[in-house]
Amino acid sequence: MPSKLTPHLVVDSARPLQPVISPDGRWVAYTLAPVGRTEDHPSSATWIAATDGSSPPRKLTAGTANDFIPRWAPDSTSLYFGSDRARRGTIQLHRISLEGGEAEPLTAWRAGISGYLPLADARRIAVVAAKPPTEEDERRTAERDDAKVWGERAPHGRLWVLELDSGRARMVDGLGDRHVVEVAQRPDGGPLAILSWATPEPDPGCLACEVHAVDLDTGKVQALGEAASQASSPAWWRADGAWHLCYLATTLPGPVGGRAVFDLAVPEIGSPGEHRNLTSGMTVCPSGLAQVAAGPPLALFADGLDTAIYRLDPETRRFQPVCSVEGLLAWLTASKASEVVAAAASTAYQPLDIHAGRPDRLVRLSDTRPETREIEWGRQERLSYKASDGLVLDGLLILPAGRSRRDGPFPLITLVHGGPYDRYADRFMLDVLPSGQWLATAGYAVFLPNPRGGEGHGHAFAATVAGAVGMDEWTDIVSGIDLLIADGIADPDRLGIGGWSHGGFMTAWAVGQTSRFKAAVMGAGISDWGMLVATGDWGTLEAGLSGSCGWEGTGPHGHDRLSPISHASKIRTPVLILHGEDDTNVPVGQATYFHRALRRFGVEHEFVVYPREGHSIQERSHQIDVLRRTRAWFDRWLAGPTSHPG
Repeated sequence: MPSKLTPHLVVDSARPLQPVISPDGRWVAYTLAPVGRTEDHPSSATWIAATDGSSPPRKLTAGTANDFIPRWAPDSTSLYFGSDRARRGTIQLHRISLEGGEAEPLTAWRAGISGYLPLADARRIAVVAAKPPTEEDERRTAERDDAKVWGERAPHGRLWVLELDSGRARMVDGLGDRHVVEVAQRPDGGPLAILSWATPEPDPGCLACEVHAVDLDTGKVQALGEAASQASSPAWWRADGAWHLCYLATTLPGPVGGRAVFDLAVPEIGSPGEHRNLTSGMTVCPSGLAQVAAGPPLALFADGLDTAIYRLDPETRRFQPVCSVEGLLAWLTASKASEVVAAAASTAYQPLDIHAGRPDRLVRLSDTRPETREIEWGRQERLSYKASDGLVLDGLLILPAGRSRRDGPFPLITLVHGGPYDRYADRFMLDVLPSGQWLATAGYAVFLPNPRGGEGHGHAFAATVAGAVGMDEWTDIVSGIDLLIADGIADPDRLGIGGWSHGGFMTAWAVGQTSRFKAAVMGAGISDWGMLVATGDWGTLEAGLSGSCGWEGTGPHGHDRLSPISHASKIRTPVLILHGEDDTNVPVGQATYFHRALRRFGVEHEFVVYPREGHSIQERSHQIDVLRRTRAWFDRWLAGPTSHPG
């Protein structure tokens, strides 16, 4: 008899993250992190596994603290990692032998570190960390002067070079007041490529990205010009006798167009060339880059519901497909010759696990959630359908567990993904926030649409929502729901909708456009785009979605038309509002505003705020509450099953 799914089984589990392959290609290290966080719950640990599967994965660190960000030493005999074992919340650098044993602390810096990279000479490590506090900082601390002055006391990341033998560290001059974000060393042991922001704050920091090359022996810093916004994942490669640097960044009109791979030549002397978009015109979307010492970089591409591995062709300067992988692939990492790669992968009924091997022959190494094989899951199907204007769309349908299409119609819950630049890959759909299998095991059919504006279908598909969020993507979702009703799968009188972040916005938008839905769950959603520009982390970047800012005259503004709060008087659907109290991405005021509007117009709703939580829900007890409360809300209004285990 299959086991029953409980909220405890969902949250009392672990997920593998951040795989990194050893230089010799023999091992992959990764972080195993708990899903639900508690004070007494085990923290994240570092594990290693043989890439050929010859031995089972082995726990390398105890997991009594947060041990993460593993990086290999150049000789593949030891591993570096960050950990807050000395003081919670402050990350220090450690080193541990491949054989295990006690980890050696390498830093004890007051503010900790935010990133690092072992260098090819094996004697030094590039470290990203804030400057030590000044005498004035010490005085303010002693006097409890904790006033936050914008632009003055933000912890800018600086680049340091740590000498392993002496323990001494020197800060690299020449980068000015730039905030260092990521570092990559040239594969021949040459200079470092530095990606930096103007400030640590996303707005305006990531809008003013720059690239530099740093010669570690001379300390010389070479400016390589401005990079596209939100630049990340630098990777070196060589062609025609010259070194090049690739990186991921957001295309225009950012942040809506999605990611692209940009490239620039890095000359020994003189000015670099232009930053060229290597993925222009492609109908797939880059999601990761992997530097390869002996050749051009590999890249992951979101391709509809699947993921593909591509290699850059030095002759054409275009990416060419290597293989396609079913479902989701993330965190691609390559050995020196790219003959062996590793990544985290998930398919429809297989949770995220570490895989390694040749790119076209990946083999699963870890088995982090064997208990899921005892559950009877809902059947997950791929959908392909057309929008009202003929655009071909995809998505997923999960049928109630133990049921088939001919048993319909079923109560249908549509779950909208975040982003909007995100997607539903054909992966295992069991998450803490409203998720497909959690609802399918309770008797619901679940529709997971990929409307325009998302990832996986190229730049033009993603850029459609620029300045028009909620418009075409909404009709795309409606077209899918209508198809499922016409096919006899969805009961038109028992429709629900929900989502988190951008999915929360789309939920709030949907109930202001139609009364078809009998229940809705708005998680960390946007109700007013003008207020989000004013108070959210990403600031003016949000105007790329809504089309305007509140300071552009007296209005009415374009974002008013696209804000759910403007349509609140038309809402009749019962709404469950869930939000983290300390959310800085979408501040809780967005939920409060929507709650007050619903109360003003007499709409049935519940408003739940989780203390200490940010944009996602991390604490175990809160995660359990989200799971139970979400399912109970849909049961109440969709006349679904009245009792569930757990």
